[in-house]
Amino acid sequence: MRVGLSLGHSRPLGELPALLRRAERAGVDSVWVSEAYGTDAVSVLGYLAGFTDTMRLGAAVLQMPARTPANTAMTALTLDQLSHGRLVLGLGSSGPQVVEGWHGQPFNAPLARTREYVSIVRAAVARELPLRHDGRYYQVPYGGARPIKASVHPVRSRIPIYLAANGPRAVSLAAEIADGWLPAFYSPEKPEVYAAALTTGRERRHPALGPLDLVATVHIAVGDDLDACRDAVRPAFALYLGGMGSRETNFYTDLAARIGYEAAARRVQALYLDGHRAEATAAVPDALIDELALVGPVERVTDRLKVWQGAVDGVTLKTTDIALVETLMAAL
Repeated sequence: MRVGLSLGHSRPLGELPALLRRAERAGVDSVWVSEAYGTDAVSVLGYLAGFTDTMRLGAAVLQMPARTPANTAMTALTLDQLSHGRLVLGLGSSGPQVVEGWHGQPFNAPLARTREYVSIVRAAVARELPLRHDGRYYQVPYGGARPIKASVHPVRSRIPIYLAANGPRAVSLAAEIADGWLPAFYSPEKPEVYAAALTTGRERRHPALGPLDLVATVHIAVGDDLDACRDAVRPAFALYLGGMGSRETNFYTDLAARIGYEAAARRVQALYLDGHRAEATAAVPDALIDELALVGPVERVTDRLKVWQGAVDGVTLKTTDIALVETLMAAL
């Protein structure tokens, strides 16, 4: 199992060069950068490319509604050049709050748009023919204009594309068309939660894509006080369950319900959206945290990580504690 680091949305950029050089020496596979409605991921990935040598550089994820497919292809070509072929292009449709409230775009038909988007990005990066796409949501070129190729030759004709997907239909699409899948919440003990969607997608998957790579992002807090460690990650789960969507649409709440925490997830959501954030945070169940995160004494976390080792291809740990990562890498 590969181990990566997730820098999330907020990053102490000045500390990163020393941290990531040490992570490379420890054998960390990748570093992942996300974006929401603050700092973008592209600028940070370009920065990271300048002082890393072996780590893969992952976007987790670039928001598709924020960029045209051709713009994302240009970005991918550039980052892959800067990193000498180390980019992993994670894409996601985001949610209606960010898409409509920040980017000013309609949030509709996310699956159909994703299918077209990925097809265009792949064609633009491959640069085999002038770019053409006549779809329902994207038309390239526009209005009879002359189709063109990217002016830069790719380092790789195929840059791996990973999709963030939570709902069953989205997971199925990822299993069909993507190189990898980035689940927000993953339970290593409950593969049946995702099995039907993955099977449906894999049945339609083109053999040339190879096996689907499953990389789960995992919150982590290590210390002798188990309850304190749970409390350290509890606000993050409360934010996802309560604040990352509306009462009508929250993909993370729906996913937690499918994993087996429906009543608790709905309660957290209601409390959070009613303005009772402390109560919402306290309502996140210990069992959910124990199942979806890595918490507690280092021996407990190490044992738990070995459960993940048999369930996924890679884990991306939400931490910048490189000493802890070195300990966990040694245990694996």
